[in-house]
Amino acid sequence: MDILNAIVALSNFVLIPAIAYGSQLALGALGVTLIYGILRFSNFAHGDSMAFGAMVTILFTWWFQSMGLHLGPLPTALLALPFGIAGAAALMLATDRVVYRFYRRVKAKPIVFVMASIGVMFIMNGLVRFIIGPGEQRFADGARFIISARDFKAWSGLREGLAFKTSQGITIVTAIIVVAALFWFLNRTRTGKSMRAFSDNEDLALLSGINPERVVLYTWLIVAALATIAGVLYGLDKSFKPFTYFQLLLPIFASAIVGGLGNPLGAIAGGFVIAFSEVTVTYAWKKVLGYLLPESLEPSGLVQLLSTDYKFAVSFAILVVVLLFKPTGLFRGKAV
Repeated sequence: MDILNAIVALSNFVLIPAIAYGSQLALGALGVTLIYGILRFSNFAHGDSMAFGAMVTILFTWWFQSMGLHLGPLPTALLALPFGIAGAAALMLATDRVVYRFYRRVKAKPIVFVMASIGVMFIMNGLVRFIIGPGEQRFADGARFIISARDFKAWSGLREGLAFKTSQGITIVTAIIVVAALFWFLNRTRTGKSMRAFSDNEDLALLSGINPERVVLYTWLIVAALATIAGVLYGLDKSFKPFTYFQLLLPIFASAIVGGLGNPLGAIAGGFVIAFSEVTVTYAWKKVLGYLLPESLEPSGLVQLLSTDYKFAVSFAILVVVLLFKPTGLFRGKAV
Protein backbone atom coordinates (compact mmCIF):
# COMPACT_ATOMS: atom_id res chain seq x y z
CA MET A 1 0.00 0.00 0.00
CA ASP A 2 2.84 2.39 0.85
CA ILE A 3 4.40 1.71 -2.55
CA LEU A 4 1.13 2.76 -4.21
CA ASN A 5 1.05 5.91 -2.09
CA ALA A 6 4.63 6.67 -3.14
CA ILE A 7 3.74 6.18 -6.83
CA VAL A 8 0.75 8.52 -6.49
CA ALA A 9 2.86 11.15 -4.70
CA LEU A 10 5.56 10.84 -7.38
CA SER A 11 2.92 11.20 -10.12
CA ASN A 12 1.39 14.21 -8.37
CA PHE A 13 4.55 16.23 -7.87
CA VAL A 14 7.06 14.93 -10.45
CA LEU A 15 5.69 12.89 -13.36
CA ILE A 16 2.53 14.81 -14.34
CA PRO A 17 3.99 18.33 -13.76
CA ALA A 18 7.20 17.39 -15.64
CA ILE A 19 5.27 15.96 -18.62
CA ALA A 20 3.08 19.09 -18.80
CA TYR A 21 6.05 21.46 -18.38
CA GLY A 22 8.08 19.42 -20.88
CA SER A 23 5.25 19.73 -23.42
CA GLN A 24 5.26 23.52 -22.98
CA LEU A 25 9.05 23.71 -23.34
CA ALA A 26 8.97 21.41 -26.37
CA LEU A 27 6.47 23.67 -28.18
CA GLY A 28 8.56 26.73 -27.32
CA ALA A 29 11.79 25.01 -28.39
CA LEU A 30 10.21 23.94 -31.69
CA GLY A 31 9.69 27.62 -32.54
CA VAL A 32 13.31 28.45 -31.71
CA THR A 33 14.65 25.51 -33.69
CA LEU A 34 12.53 26.31 -36.79
CA ILE A 35 13.83 29.88 -36.85
CA TYR A 36 17.39 28.65 -36.45
CA GLY A 37 17.08 25.84 -38.97
CA ILE A 38 15.34 27.86 -41.70
CA LEU A 39 16.21 31.52 -41.11
CA ARG A 40 19.61 30.70 -39.55
CA PHE A 41 19.67 32.84 -36.43
CA SER A 42 18.88 32.45 -32.74
CA ASN A 43 15.70 34.40 -32.02
CA PHE A 44 16.08 35.82 -28.51
CA ALA A 45 12.70 37.53 -28.84
CA HIS A 46 10.91 34.16 -28.79
CA GLY A 47 10.01 34.24 -25.09
CA ASP A 48 8.40 37.66 -25.46
CA SER A 49 6.67 36.51 -28.65
CA MET A 50 5.06 33.83 -26.47
CA ALA A 51 4.08 36.53 -23.98
CA PHE A 52 2.54 38.71 -26.71
CA GLY A 53 0.50 35.87 -28.20
CA ALA A 54 -0.67 34.84 -24.73
CA MET A 55 -1.55 38.47 -23.89
CA VAL A 56 -3.76 38.84 -26.99
CA THR A 57 -5.44 35.54 -26.09
CA ILE A 58 -6.06 36.77 -22.53
CA LEU A 59 -7.62 40.02 -23.72
CA PHE A 60 -10.01 38.13 -26.00
CA THR A 61 -10.69 35.61 -23.21
CA TRP A 62 -11.75 38.39 -20.86
CA TRP A 63 -13.94 39.86 -23.61
CA PHE A 64 -15.62 36.51 -24.27
CA GLN A 65 -16.11 35.93 -20.53
CA SER A 66 -17.75 39.36 -20.17
CA MET A 67 -20.21 38.39 -22.94
CA GLY A 68 -20.96 35.03 -21.30
CA LEU A 69 -19.21 32.95 -23.97
CA HIS A 70 -17.55 29.84 -22.59
CA LEU A 71 -16.68 26.21 -23.38
CA GLY A 72 -18.22 24.60 -20.31
CA PRO A 73 -15.58 22.61 -18.41
CA LEU A 74 -12.83 23.75 -20.83
CA PRO A 75 -11.07 27.15 -20.51
CA THR A 76 -12.50 30.00 -22.59
CA ALA A 77 -8.89 30.72 -23.62
CA LEU A 78 -9.14 27.85 -26.13
CA LEU A 79 -11.88 29.84 -27.88
CA ALA A 80 -9.66 32.94 -27.93
CA LEU A 81 -6.50 31.07 -29.00
CA PRO A 82 -6.92 31.65 -32.79
CA PHE A 83 -7.08 35.41 -32.17
CA GLY A 84 -3.89 35.23 -30.10
CA ILE A 85 -2.15 33.33 -32.90
CA ALA A 86 -3.33 35.92 -35.44
CA GLY A 87 -2.05 38.76 -33.23
CA ALA A 88 1.35 37.13 -32.71
CA ALA A 89 1.62 36.35 -36.44
CA ALA A 90 0.85 39.98 -37.36
CA LEU A 91 3.51 41.26 -34.94
CA MET A 92 6.15 38.75 -36.09
CA LEU A 93 5.53 39.44 -39.79
CA ALA A 94 5.68 43.19 -39.15
CA THR A 95 8.93 42.73 -37.21
CA ASP A 96 10.38 40.64 -40.02
CA ARG A 97 9.43 43.25 -42.62
CA VAL A 98 10.78 46.18 -40.59
CA VAL A 99 13.88 44.58 -39.05
CA TYR A 100 15.01 41.17 -40.26
CA ARG A 101 14.31 41.46 -44.00
CA PHE A 102 16.87 44.24 -44.38
CA TYR A 103 19.57 42.12 -42.77
CA ARG A 104 18.67 39.17 -45.00
CA ARG A 105 19.06 41.36 -48.09
CA VAL A 106 22.53 42.56 -47.06
CA LYS A 107 23.44 39.00 -45.98
CA ALA A 108 24.37 40.11 -42.47
CA LYS A 109 26.26 37.74 -40.18
CA PRO A 110 24.23 35.67 -37.67
CA ILE A 111 25.51 37.75 -34.73
CA VAL A 112 23.86 40.83 -36.28
CA PHE A 113 20.53 38.98 -36.37
CA VAL A 114 21.02 37.95 -32.74
CA MET A 115 21.66 41.55 -31.66
CA ALA A 116 18.61 42.70 -33.63
CA SER A 117 16.46 40.01 -31.99
CA ILE A 118 17.62 41.18 -28.55
CA GLY A 119 16.42 44.69 -29.43
CA VAL A 120 13.10 43.26 -30.63
CA MET A 121 12.88 41.27 -27.38
CA PHE A 122 13.06 44.42 -25.22
CA ILE A 123 10.53 46.23 -27.40
CA MET A 124 8.06 43.31 -27.23
CA ASN A 125 8.56 42.97 -23.47
CA GLY A 126 7.85 46.68 -22.95
CA LEU A 127 4.82 46.51 -25.27
CA VAL A 128 3.26 43.60 -23.38
CA ARG A 129 3.84 45.21 -19.98
CA PHE A 130 2.46 48.53 -21.25
CA ILE A 131 -0.75 46.93 -22.58
CA ILE A 132 -1.60 44.38 -19.88
CA GLY A 133 0.58 45.55 -16.97
CA PRO A 134 3.58 43.93 -15.25
CA GLY A 135 1.56 42.05 -12.63
CA GLU A 136 0.22 38.53 -12.54
CA GLN A 137 -2.91 37.91 -14.60
CA ARG A 138 -5.26 34.94 -14.20
CA PHE A 139 -7.57 33.95 -17.01
CA ALA A 140 -8.33 30.26 -16.43
CA ASP A 141 -11.95 29.18 -16.04
CA GLY A 142 -13.95 25.98 -16.46
CA ALA A 143 -13.30 22.82 -14.45
CA ARG A 144 -10.10 23.00 -12.44
CA PHE A 145 -9.47 19.27 -12.11
CA ILE A 146 -10.00 16.21 -14.27
CA ILE A 147 -9.29 14.10 -11.17
CA SER A 148 -9.32 15.73 -7.73
CA ALA A 149 -7.33 14.42 -4.78
CA ARG A 150 -10.47 14.04 -2.65
CA ASP A 151 -12.33 11.97 -5.26
CA PHE A 152 -9.27 9.81 -5.87
CA LYS A 153 -8.85 9.10 -2.15
CA ALA A 154 -12.52 8.14 -1.83
CA TRP A 155 -12.26 5.86 -4.87
CA SER A 156 -8.92 4.21 -4.09
CA GLY A 157 -8.79 4.22 -0.29
CA LEU A 158 -5.18 5.45 -0.40
CA ARG A 159 -3.77 8.10 1.93
CA GLU A 160 -2.32 10.01 -1.00
CA GLY A 161 -4.71 11.62 -3.47
CA LEU A 162 -3.97 11.99 -7.18
CA ALA A 163 -4.74 15.44 -8.60
CA PHE A 164 -4.73 15.87 -12.38
CA LYS A 165 -5.44 19.46 -13.42
CA THR A 166 -7.49 20.26 -16.52
CA SER A 167 -4.71 22.58 -17.73
CA GLN A 168 -2.20 19.72 -17.53
CA GLY A 169 -4.45 17.40 -19.51
CA ILE A 170 -5.10 20.07 -22.16
CA THR A 171 -1.36 20.79 -22.39
CA ILE A 172 -0.43 17.16 -23.01
CA VAL A 173 -3.21 16.50 -25.54
CA THR A 174 -2.62 19.80 -27.38
CA ALA A 175 1.14 19.20 -27.57
CA ILE A 176 0.60 15.75 -29.12
CA ILE A 177 -1.84 17.15 -31.72
CA VAL A 178 0.35 20.17 -32.58
CA VAL A 179 3.56 18.11 -32.90
CA ALA A 180 1.83 15.49 -35.07
CA ALA A 181 0.37 18.25 -37.30
CA LEU A 182 3.75 19.98 -37.60
CA PHE A 183 5.61 16.81 -38.59
CA TRP A 184 2.86 15.94 -41.08
CA PHE A 185 3.14 19.43 -42.57
CA LEU A 186 6.95 19.34 -42.85
CA ASN A 187 7.07 15.83 -44.31
CA ARG A 188 3.91 15.54 -46.42
CA THR A 189 3.03 18.96 -47.85
CA ARG A 190 4.74 20.73 -50.72
CA THR A 191 5.31 23.85 -48.62
CA GLY A 192 6.80 21.82 -45.76
CA LYS A 193 9.16 20.04 -48.15
CA SER A 194 10.24 23.37 -49.63
CA MET A 195 10.98 24.65 -46.10
CA ARG A 196 13.12 21.59 -45.40
CA ALA A 197 14.92 21.97 -48.72
CA PHE A 198 15.59 25.65 -47.99
CA SER A 199 16.99 24.66 -44.58
CA ASP A 200 19.25 21.94 -45.99
CA ASN A 201 20.73 23.97 -48.86
CA GLU A 202 19.56 27.51 -49.53
CA ASP A 203 21.39 27.95 -52.86
CA LEU A 204 20.14 24.66 -54.27
CA ALA A 205 16.60 25.46 -53.11
CA LEU A 206 16.70 28.82 -54.91
CA LEU A 207 17.94 27.11 -58.09
CA SER A 208 14.98 24.70 -57.77
CA GLY A 209 12.57 27.63 -57.97
CA ILE A 210 11.61 27.83 -54.28
CA ASN A 211 10.45 31.32 -53.32
CA PRO A 212 12.50 32.36 -50.24
CA GLU A 213 10.03 35.03 -49.12
CA ARG A 214 7.22 32.47 -49.10
CA VAL A 215 9.37 30.14 -46.97
CA VAL A 216 10.05 33.00 -44.56
CA LEU A 217 6.32 33.85 -44.41
CA TYR A 218 5.25 30.28 -43.58
CA THR A 219 8.06 29.93 -41.05
CA TRP A 220 6.92 32.99 -39.11
CA LEU A 221 3.28 31.89 -39.25
CA ILE A 222 4.14 28.44 -37.85
CA VAL A 223 6.42 29.93 -35.19
CA ALA A 224 3.69 32.40 -34.17
CA ALA A 225 1.24 29.51 -33.70
CA LEU A 226 3.77 27.45 -31.70
CA ALA A 227 4.77 30.42 -29.53
CA THR A 228 1.18 31.45 -28.77
CA ILE A 229 0.03 27.90 -27.98
CA ALA A 230 3.05 27.35 -25.70
CA GLY A 231 2.53 30.70 -23.99
CA VAL A 232 -1.19 30.17 -23.39
CA LEU A 233 -0.71 26.61 -22.11
CA TYR A 234 1.99 27.82 -19.69
CA GLY A 235 -0.26 30.67 -18.52
CA LEU A 236 -3.22 28.33 -17.97
CA ASP A 237 -1.05 25.85 -16.07
CA LYS A 238 0.69 28.45 -13.88
CA SER A 239 -0.31 32.07 -14.40
CA PHE A 240 0.51 34.87 -16.82
CA LYS A 241 3.24 37.35 -15.89
CA PRO A 242 5.17 39.09 -18.70
CA PHE A 243 8.61 38.82 -17.08
CA THR A 244 8.18 35.07 -16.54
CA TYR A 245 8.28 34.53 -20.31
CA PHE A 246 11.57 36.44 -20.49
CA GLN A 247 12.94 34.00 -17.89
CA LEU A 248 11.55 31.03 -19.84
CA LEU A 249 13.95 31.87 -22.66
CA LEU A 250 16.79 30.02 -20.88
CA PRO A 251 15.06 26.61 -20.48
CA ILE A 252 13.57 26.94 -23.99
CA PHE A 253 16.97 27.58 -25.57
CA ALA A 254 18.48 24.88 -23.37
CA SER A 255 15.83 22.45 -24.66
CA ALA A 256 16.57 23.33 -28.28
CA ILE A 257 20.36 23.08 -27.84
CA VAL A 258 20.30 19.91 -25.72
CA GLY A 259 18.15 18.19 -28.36
CA GLY A 260 20.14 19.60 -31.28
CA LEU A 261 19.50 23.18 -32.44
CA GLY A 262 17.71 23.08 -35.78
CA ASN A 263 16.28 19.59 -35.27
CA PRO A 264 12.53 19.48 -34.43
CA LEU A 265 12.70 15.97 -32.95
CA GLY A 266 15.61 17.10 -30.79
CA ALA A 267 13.65 20.13 -29.56
CA ILE A 268 10.89 17.84 -28.28
CA ALA A 269 13.35 15.46 -26.58
CA GLY A 270 15.30 18.39 -25.12
CA GLY A 271 12.13 19.91 -23.68
CA PHE A 272 11.39 16.78 -21.68
CA VAL A 273 15.04 16.35 -20.59
CA ILE A 274 15.11 19.91 -19.21
CA ALA A 275 11.65 19.64 -17.61
CA PHE A 276 12.31 16.34 -15.84
CA SER A 277 15.73 17.57 -14.69
CA GLU A 278 14.33 20.80 -13.24
CA VAL A 279 11.38 19.13 -11.50
CA THR A 280 13.40 16.17 -10.18
CA VAL A 281 16.27 18.25 -8.78
CA THR A 282 14.01 20.86 -7.11
CA TYR A 283 11.43 18.42 -5.69
CA ALA A 284 11.47 17.69 -1.94
CA TRP A 285 11.61 13.88 -1.80
CA LYS A 286 10.70 13.54 1.90
CA LYS A 287 7.12 12.39 1.31
CA VAL A 288 8.01 9.73 -1.31
CA LEU A 289 10.93 8.40 0.76
CA GLY A 290 8.70 8.40 3.84
CA TYR A 291 6.41 5.89 2.11
CA LEU A 292 9.24 3.72 0.78
CA LEU A 293 11.70 3.61 3.70
CA PRO A 294 11.18 1.97 7.12
CA GLU A 295 10.22 4.33 9.94
CA SER A 296 13.74 4.27 11.44
CA LEU A 297 15.23 5.55 8.16
CA GLU A 298 12.65 8.22 7.37
CA PRO A 299 14.41 11.50 6.50
CA SER A 300 13.97 14.43 8.86
CA GLY A 301 14.77 17.08 6.22
CA LEU A 302 13.09 17.88 2.92
CA VAL A 303 15.64 15.88 0.86
CA GLN A 304 15.71 18.63 -1.76
CA LEU A 305 18.86 19.06 -3.84
CA LEU A 306 18.02 22.63 -4.88
CA SER A 307 15.36 25.18 -3.95
CA THR A 308 12.76 25.91 -6.64
CA ASP A 309 14.28 29.43 -6.78
CA TYR A 310 17.26 27.87 -8.55
CA LYS A 311 15.39 25.72 -11.08
CA PHE A 312 16.72 27.77 -14.01
CA ALA A 313 20.25 27.00 -12.79
CA VAL A 314 19.54 23.34 -13.61
CA SER A 315 18.78 24.11 -17.27
CA PHE A 316 21.84 26.39 -17.43
CA ALA A 317 24.10 23.66 -16.01
CA ILE A 318 22.75 21.09 -18.49
CA LEU A 319 23.21 23.59 -21.32
CA VAL A 320 26.86 24.19 -20.39
CA VAL A 321 27.60 20.47 -20.12
CA VAL A 322 26.03 19.74 -23.51
CA LEU A 323 27.90 22.62 -25.18
CA LEU A 324 31.18 21.34 -23.71
CA PHE A 325 30.84 17.65 -24.52
CA LYS A 326 28.28 17.34 -27.35
CA PRO A 327 27.68 20.72 -29.04
CA THR A 328 25.42 19.19 -31.72
CA GLY A 329 23.00 17.96 -29.01
CA LEU A 330 21.34 14.57 -28.50
CA PHE A 331 20.21 14.63 -32.13
CA ARG A 332 22.49 16.19 -34.71
CA GLY A 333 21.37 19.80 -35.11
CA LYS A 334 21.33 22.27 -38.02
CA ALA A 335 18.75 20.33 -40.05
CA VAL A 336 14.95 20.50 -40.14
